[in-house]
Amino acid sequence: MGKRGRACVVVLGDLGRSPRMQYHALSLARQASLDVDIVAYGGSEPHSAVIENECIHIHTMIQWQKYSHSLPKILYPLMLLLKPIIQLVILLWFLCFKVPPPDAFIVQNPPSVPTLVAVKWASSLRKSAFIVDWHNFGYTLLGLSVGRSSPFVSIYHWFEKHYGQMANGSLCVTRAMQHELAQNWGIRATVLYDQPPEFFCPTSLQEKHKLFSRLNRYLCHPLGVRDCVTATTTGIGADDQNETLFTTLVDTDILLKPNRPALVVSSTSWTPDEDFGILLEAAVMYDRRVAALLDENDSADEGVLWKEISGGKQYLYPRLLFIITGKGPEKEKYEEKIKRLNLKRVAFRTMWLSAEEYPLLLGSADLGVCLHTSSSGLDLPMKVVDMFGCGLPVCAVSYSCIDELVKVEKNGLLFSLSSELADELLMLFRGFPNECDALKSLKNGALETGSSARWAAEWEEHAKPLISEVI
Repeated sequence: MGKRGRACVVVLGDLGRSPRMQYHALSLARQASLDVDIVAYGGSEPHSAVIENECIHIHTMIQWQKYSHSLPKILYPLMLLLKPIIQLVILLWFLCFKVPPPDAFIVQNPPSVPTLVAVKWASSLRKSAFIVDWHNFGYTLLGLSVGRSSPFVSIYHWFEKHYGQMANGSLCVTRAMQHELAQNWGIRATVLYDQPPEFFCPTSLQEKHKLFSRLNRYLCHPLGVRDCVTATTTGIGADDQNETLFTTLVDTDILLKPNRPALVVSSTSWTPDEDFGILLEAAVMYDRRVAALLDENDSADEGVLWKEISGGKQYLYPRLLFIITGKGPEKEKYEEKIKRLNLKRVAFRTMWLSAEEYPLLLGSADLGVCLHTSSSGLDLPMKVVDMFGCGLPVCAVSYSCIDELVKVEKNGLLFSLSSELADELLMLFRGFPNECDALKSLKNGALETGSSARWAAEWEEHAKPLISEVI
């Protein structure tokens, strides 16, 4: 494929937090037999499969420093103008001089400005094809921070549409986005659904035990935290290899504990388009409703409850442990809110996992929660795709095109309000771990969804022909 045998993947963002573009690079190297240059920012470490592939070469750009939050508000418009100009110069230097000339540039959108401009200019100069992978619309994301009526949003929209139309080929993530691009942008795009790569798969019991052993100190002994997990795991050492919160090693057999908490995982970017408050409110409702259903007095001492759980007692409704993964601007604000909740049956842990450990956690969990709402209403959350790859059913916030991914009562459930999420948690976890048929049914559906399509096959069928055509 290609005369030069080379492609360049462009990400104006943290490569480690751009999984779809990492998968593009892997497919270009493995399935199209191309040398691949990735031009992106550093930050989080990419997956080891990307780092270790000899055909993939990562070029890390200097990142624009985020000084804007400390500057007077009157200078904010100046920053909005200055930032893309500096980014444009850096991008052009890398795309025109640092990397060898490719057959094609494949660029992630958003961000659109100055990325699409830089890649179009570089593709013209180097006589390369220009391919846009539409993940969302950049102008809608800008509208979240400056207001949709801002003139900056209109200018951004013009650049995004004008330069998007200049692409030699376009990929997008949903049929709804494909329709919008065709109808209102004059762009013909091929749908390339996010699908899990091979390393997102169910986790074996042995792998679960090893993972939880590594996480013992973070789950059972976080500094300054007293909750329904820490109070019931005092006998588990921070480096204990035989016992974890969820599993125990008996002779050579690993067993799941019958009174373990249900593990719920949510991955968030801690940004305004994901309302984490919904999850906190649902957790409080679950805690109170379970107490009411079990006829517990409001003033009942949680110490007695935790002592009974330590002794092995099982209840009709389990404790819930929410592990929240991800990095982002609103993380500390919500961590403070979590500390003030004082719940009897619900605990939270926030953490950042490596690209290798994150799939293991998903495959070890009982339920995933997705709070993504989409600024455009036209993209799908990749985190749900990853969850299905690991056989993890999902409760997701409902919005216009989410039903392209989440099939209600087959592989997940949808909610709009915190009370609806609380209802779903109560319904799914009643009788946990053995007598929860609705949860087991959704898990089977998630396993079926995850195994029915994989990234490599999706890329081979939809992306490879388009790339071959334009180069």
